[in-house]
Amino acid sequence: MFYALIAVVVYAYTQVPYFASTQTVGFLLLDVIPILLIAMPMALVIITGEIDLSVASTVGLTSAVMGVLFQAGVPIGLVLVLCLLLGTFLGAFNGFLVTTLGLPSLAVTIGTLALYRGFALVVIGDNAVANFPQELTRFSTSKLGDTGIPVVMLLVLVVALFFGVLLHFTPFGRALFALGFNKEAAAFVGIRVGRAKFWLFVSTGLVSSLAGIFWTLRYSSARSDNATGIELAVIAAVLLGGVSIFGGKGSIPGVIIGVLLIGTINYTLRLARFSDVVLSIVTGALLIASVVAPSIAEWARGRLHARRTTRLELQKAAAQ
Repeated sequence: MFYALIAVVVYAYTQVPYFASTQTVGFLLLDVIPILLIAMPMALVIITGEIDLSVASTVGLTSAVMGVLFQAGVPIGLVLVLCLLLGTFLGAFNGFLVTTLGLPSLAVTIGTLALYRGFALVVIGDNAVANFPQELTRFSTSKLGDTGIPVVMLLVLVVALFFGVLLHFTPFGRALFALGFNKEAAAFVGIRVGRAKFWLFVSTGLVSSLAGIFWTLRYSSARSDNATGIELAVIAAVLLGGVSIFGGKGSIPGVIIGVLLIGTINYTLRLARFSDVVLSIVTGALLIASVVAPSIAEWARGRLHARRTTRLELQKAAAQ
């Protein structure tokens, strides 16, 4: 995926007008920030063999609540804290249904995807709130000097570093791979399966609410339909980054590359004036490819290994 990302960047740099500029870097990174944020905990959830499809609806509900609270005169600082608590609660609700009641995460989060989006519509209706403090809206799109890199990327790097260290350098993170391979065996060796998965769902809710705050401030608009469909881009990026949909495999650096790859492709297509329909098709195709390609590769490796084994056996038989 790293080489694919380099190839896409080189092609866009040389062939697509206006791509080679700091302004492009800024807008591209602003577009991928919500996806990159949510992809971090999502990677850990999928590594354990679960999934959370409600993340985009959590973003939308957070945005709706943020708009209504601010319009009601609640101080913006308190609004932000309450929104983060809301996301934590929504994630904990998913975790409760999956780990305590033992329901499948796919069915649970499909249900809460609709439930949370419905709550967002109830909270704010078809209205939009846009009069957020200018210092916050300016900060959400401000850049680091002349580099074009958004200041908010520093926060994103902190989040990515946290989940990277958690997954790759702690006993808890190493246990997640065991959960993905075989949760019964993981429980047998002392890993608290339910508790681990519960806190992962809490983290997806919390980080999704953080993405909802950024989304609202960046566009200075709190709406019930904010971030609709973004969960597909998140999952596609995670799988493209090497996380197995069957669990037990993946890395945070790979996920970051997957997010940047999808973001770069989509932004390049926008600059080339392709419609949103084409962007949806490309995202869907990448999602399918990220699931099918590892299976094909595994099949090819198995065939190659079988041929080598057969050839060695024939050579041994001939030698005898």
